[in-house]
Amino acid sequence: MVPRYTRPVMAAIWSPENRYRIWFEIEALACEAMAQYGAIPAEAARTIREKGDAAMAAFSQADLDRIDEIEAETRHDVIAFLTWLAEKVGPDSRFVHLGMTSSDVLDTCLSVQMVQATDLLLQDVDAVLAALKRRAFEHKYTLTIGRSHAIHAEPTSFGLKIAGHYAEFARNRERLVRAREEIAVCAISGAVGTYAHIDPRVEDYVAKKLGLKPEDVSTQVIPRDRHAAYFCALAVIASGIERLATEVRHLQRSEVREAEEFFHKGQKGSSAMPHKRNPVLSENLTGLARLVRSHVIPALENVALWHERDISHSSVERNICPDGTIGLDFALMRLAGMMEKLVVYPDQMQANIESLGGVVHSGEVLLALARAGILREDAYRIVQRNAMETWTKLGHKDGKTFRENLAADPEVAGRVPAEVLDAAMDSNAHLGKIDHTFTRVFGEAGPARS
Repeated sequence: MVPRYTRPVMAAIWSPENRYRIWFEIEALACEAMAQYGAIPAEAARTIREKGDAAMAAFSQADLDRIDEIEAETRHDVIAFLTWLAEKVGPDSRFVHLGMTSSDVLDTCLSVQMVQATDLLLQDVDAVLAALKRRAFEHKYTLTIGRSHAIHAEPTSFGLKIAGHYAEFARNRERLVRAREEIAVCAISGAVGTYAHIDPRVEDYVAKKLGLKPEDVSTQVIPRDRHAAYFCALAVIASGIERLATEVRHLQRSEVREAEEFFHKGQKGSSAMPHKRNPVLSENLTGLARLVRSHVIPALENVALWHERDISHSSVERNICPDGTIGLDFALMRLAGMMEKLVVYPDQMQANIESLGGVVHSGEVLLALARAGILREDAYRIVQRNAMETWTKLGHKDGKTFRENLAADPEVAGRVPAEVLDAAMDSNAHLGKIDHTFTRVFGEAGPARS
């Protein structure tokens, strides 16, 4: 991922330095396990640990360059690292990587990195949830117009809209936890996964120390259905980001202007039009979501490797693992900040509710007419007729409000009391059951309306 969309804390997880530290830890732990059951001398395992730890603590650009230099000759990254490590450890390095194959190190390391990345992503999701919860309760009783097909439907609560996104990200958090569990596996089973040259106890030991669990059947590599499921989870989260970003983009449209991204002092919206205040954050989030979702197909195609293993997945994962997690990390934190500072315009929301002359209350009026004894089919015809009369003459000098048209309709006048029509056109009636949803989503209803 380009630096513009990269947070250093996530980039560090995918850095060569972190990768080599994990590689060494896997090798050192394997040696410790082999020493415990007498496969290698205990003193050798201690030397490998002590000298290796010292080398990793002092790891510098010179070490990176040395590993690259070796790899340029060997054309093999793990062998290059092991050769560098041997230069640091000395003769006891002959016990390093004993009975292991490169995938034992590479796949287990990838699992560790993905777990590290996921733990950071979980923190990011928590930041989004915290921002959404605060804004949902803040605007629990802020009336706004609900829309279906982008057309005014009925009044709702802006806090309820945000609560829906909160519930989605709560589900996304659960998905991410499950994805972490599925990817947190270790494979140290040797060539083609038979343990012919290494005791399974080594795998158990390393897995436990790294906070992983042994892969059921590694076939030399960890099956890529796990990774595919992981990237599917990231993609669903990205879609949730885009859904909320799209909502903000629509609400910020000049014709709507119910909410907008915070506009910083000194910020410029356009090089040509000084008045512009563009939804650049939510547009950026939409683009990042597309990138994260794009990793699903190659991850799924990685599942079908040849026989016990091939490396067709390797080049894919070298790209999508860092890019996917780095991109999602950046997007989640940008989303959290955007929602925390989102500027909301309740007065404009109220104006938009009233902008169609009251026709948004047609559903409640329909019910009122039905309760008054009018057949539903007739009530629908009456309400629609008056709504269309209102809609088509909006802004005309002879135009009337929905309420006025209903009062003048002979099929309504005298059959439905005025106070019943007034109650049917009260937007606050749509907030009556909001505590039910808030309690279900947040576990609490929050303070009562003042």
